[in-house]
Amino acid sequence: MVPSCCFYAFFLLVITFYLVSPVRSSDVEALLSLKSSIDPSNSIPWRGTDLCNWEGVKECINGTRVSKLVLENLNLTGSLNEKSLNQLDQLRVLSFKGNSLNASVPNLSGLVNLKSLFLNDNNFSGEFPESLTSLHRLKTIVLAGNRLSGQIPSSLLHLSHLYTLHLQDNLFSGSIPPLNQTTIRFLNVSNNQLSGPIPLTQALKQFNESSFTGNIALCGDQIQNSSCRRVSSKPSAIPAMSIANKTKTKTKLIVIIVGSISGGIVILLLALLVLIRRQKLTKSKREECISKAVGESDRATEGDRRNNKRFSWEKDEEGSSVGTLVFLGRGEPDTTAVRYSMDDLLKASAETLGRGTIGSTYKAVMESGFIVTVKRLKDAAGFTRMEEFKRHVEILGRLKHPNLVPLRAYFQAKEECLLVYDYFPNGSLFSLIHGSRVSGSGKPLHWTSCLKIAEDLAMGLVYIHQNPTLVHGNLKSSNVLLGPDFESCLTDYGLRDLHDPQDTSASSLFYKAPECRDSRKETTQPSDVYSFGVLLLELLTGKTSSFHQHGSDISRWVRAVREAETESGEEMNSSEEKLEALLSIATACVAVQPEKRPVMREVLKMVKDARAEAVVLSSYSSDYSPGRWSDTVQSFPREDHMSI
Repeated sequence: MVPSCCFYAFFLLVITFYLVSPVRSSDVEALLSLKSSIDPSNSIPWRGTDLCNWEGVKECINGTRVSKLVLENLNLTGSLNEKSLNQLDQLRVLSFKGNSLNASVPNLSGLVNLKSLFLNDNNFSGEFPESLTSLHRLKTIVLAGNRLSGQIPSSLLHLSHLYTLHLQDNLFSGSIPPLNQTTIRFLNVSNNQLSGPIPLTQALKQFNESSFTGNIALCGDQIQNSSCRRVSSKPSAIPAMSIANKTKTKTKLIVIIVGSISGGIVILLLALLVLIRRQKLTKSKREECISKAVGESDRATEGDRRNNKRFSWEKDEEGSSVGTLVFLGRGEPDTTAVRYSMDDLLKASAETLGRGTIGSTYKAVMESGFIVTVKRLKDAAGFTRMEEFKRHVEILGRLKHPNLVPLRAYFQAKEECLLVYDYFPNGSLFSLIHGSRVSGSGKPLHWTSCLKIAEDLAMGLVYIHQNPTLVHGNLKSSNVLLGPDFESCLTDYGLRDLHDPQDTSASSLFYKAPECRDSRKETTQPSDVYSFGVLLLELLTGKTSSFHQHGSDISRWVRAVREAETESGEEMNSSEEKLEALLSIATACVAVQPEKRPVMREVLKMVKDARAEAVVLSSYSSDYSPGRWSDTVQSFPREDHMSI
């Protein structure tokens, strides 16, 4: 008995030891084992035990565990070692983008903390790595540009935090699973071998043709092929029959066919009669719909947003003409513009997104599921004649740049002006910085994000300023929207003549140049430069109310804010040079005298020079992905961003 008791005591002691002791003390051995399987040419110079300084190790925990591993464009070959990878169980971000890794993607179920995975642009084959669907913290999956095949698993629905799913340029077949996560903001399954209808879930309705193109057998409202062939679920095999039964069956078939043809002719005639009658009633029905004034939408409350309201516009006094929806741009109409008509807008459900000094902004969801943003102007008082308004809007419609929100169309009737833009579901820069707070106090962004945003905005402003008569005129963080790859895009540009000159709200004055705070003075290109500088300070500090109180001590104020709210002293020292560059640009832009401010082309050069020393990453890079933008990106409000 004694030996037996000792054995059990020893057994319990061993179990307890393994339960309370850490599984791993360091990731050095796991990383070296991984290197041996993917780096035969010794492209990764890993030496010593200080893994936090190894190339590609972007972030560490306690100096021993890797939380972010980025090995991109290093010409890595071979296959991923499943055992060594799964030992890196503290990884949050993992990227092998742009290499030549092959074989199948191994089981990664051990990476229980993983949030972002980038395996795009390699030579992976085999099926979709279904082990990923068990990683419940996973938000970003980028597998584009490989040779993966088989079906996209329905188990992706288990990922409740899924935010980005890029599977384009592979060999996936079968149908698209009915993804319904409200968190999904980026989806691309183009250039595969997918087939069948695109599921009609709300999550998938927000994506346009570019997310699905290149799948010949795919159909749905989002792509030009909107009719799907219905495949019968009944067995095709016909049981054996006797000759007599076959004869009877042929007779029945003839009767059925003749009857079907006759019935079809009758149905066709009835359909023609209904169509003729409907055409006669179209005018009266439309006038009934139009008779409800859009003014009702302006009285919408928070509760009204949940109602299925409809857009409507006033008719002329004669009751015959209600204006025309005019599409803008040169050459062939944009594919997104030709997918809706005036009737579609009349029937669209309207949700109020915001109200500003020149009008109200709505999210218009059409019956097809296609979404646009409609800005209803209070009036066009800034223009002496409506012909002048048309000419100006047509100039704005010809502006095409990746960092501008496209103006697609306008509508004009008696005392009614509407502008139709692309809908951007990812929110505004204001929401990214400040979240749901309306106080204008948020958290500073990392300097790499500040530089990326600054370059996007500078390129957009330089493009606008190419026309000496054009200015943005209302640059602020709420008028910067985030595009599909989180690029920053300017909206509300070129509408300076429509802004209320008596608007003296704090939010507007914060961005206005000193020479424009007098309501009698017009905004100019130098005043745009001033607003850009203020916006850059907002990125650096997360604040919209303190800048004017610090005068010449802007640099000291910015440093104090960042040290207190974002970076440790060590991190501040490592980013000192970049911070100095950003501060220098902002300070030059907010010079009190307009003639001392640089022009936007010079500002863009300064921003590009500041970024030149940083590693230039593509839109799929883990450093400029949603994961790099931090968890703030995943949680900020998406539809409180429109104000004009």
